[in-house]
Amino acid sequence: MAKIKVQNTEITIINHDDKDHISLTDMVRNIENGLALIEKWLRNKNTIEFLGIWEEMYNPDFNSPEFEGIKNEAGLNRFILSVKQWTEKTNSRGLIAKAGRYGGTYAHKDIAFEFASWVSPQFKLYLLKEFQRLKEQEQTQLGWTAKRELSKINYRIHTDAIKQNLIPAEVTAKQANIIYADEADMLNVAMFGMTAKMWREQHPELKGNIRDYASINELICLSNMENLNAVFIDQGIPQGERLIKLNQIAIQQMKVLEGNNNDRKLLK
Repeated sequence: MAKIKVQNTEITIINHDDKDHISLTDMVRNIENGLALIEKWLRNKNTIEFLGIWEEMYNPDFNSPEFEGIKNEAGLNRFILSVKQWTEKTNSRGLIAKAGRYGGTYAHKDIAFEFASWVSPQFKLYLLKEFQRLKEQEQTQLGWTAKRELSKINYRIHTDAIKQNLIPAEVTAKQANIIYADEADMLNVAMFGMTAKMWREQHPELKGNIRDYASINELICLSNMENLNAVFIDQGIPQGERLIKLNQIAIQQMKVLEGNNNDRKLLK
C-alpha cells in the first residue's frame, strides 16, 4: 500500500492481482456528496462500455453475458448500479469494493485515470504527475535494493575461499576479520582504485561505504570479481598477482558494460 497527495487530497494505492489500484473513494473524499459521484459515474452508459472493454481485454474471467445485460439497461431512468453489484455480477478485476480499514472503491490505474478525468481534467493531470513520481521513487528504491542484493551474490563463495585457503587454523576471530577485510579492500582497489578507508577519508560527509555508492555496472563487475578472486585463491595465486589480474578484468568488463569511454588505469 502507498499514498500520494493530490491537491491536498491523500489518495491510497493498493496492490491487487499484482496491479496498482487507486482509491476512487479517496479521490472524492473532499468533494461535497463525493461518494454519490462514483455511483453517478458508474450509471453512465459510456462508463459501462469503457469498463466492459477494459475487462474483456484484461480479465479472462469476466462475465460477458452479465455485462451485456447491464449495458443494455444503462442509460435508462430506472437503471441503478452500485460498485458491489458490478463486481459481483461481472467478476470485475478493474473495479473492486474493499472492506476494512482501507475500505472503499478501488480501480485499476487505467480506470482510475478515466474516472479522474470525468471528475476534473485538472485533477487527473495532478494525479498522473504524483502517480508517476511515486513509480519513479519505487524504481529508485528497487534499484538500490537490487544493487545491495547483487553485491552479496558471490560473498559467501569469496569468504569461504578465504577461510579455507588464507586463514590458518589457529587464529582468533579478530585476526580472521583482518584477513577478510584485507581481501575486501584488495577488491576495492582493483575496482575503485582505493581502499574503504581512503574512500571514507575523501567523503567524510557521506554515510555508508564505498559499495553503497557504486553504480549497478560496478556492482555487477565487483560481484564477478569476488567469484574470480575465490578461484584465484584456490589456485594459490599471491595477492599481489591477483590484484593486477582483477584490475585488468575490472577495466575490461567495465568497457563492455559502459562502452569504450572508460578512463580507468591499469595497476602496475
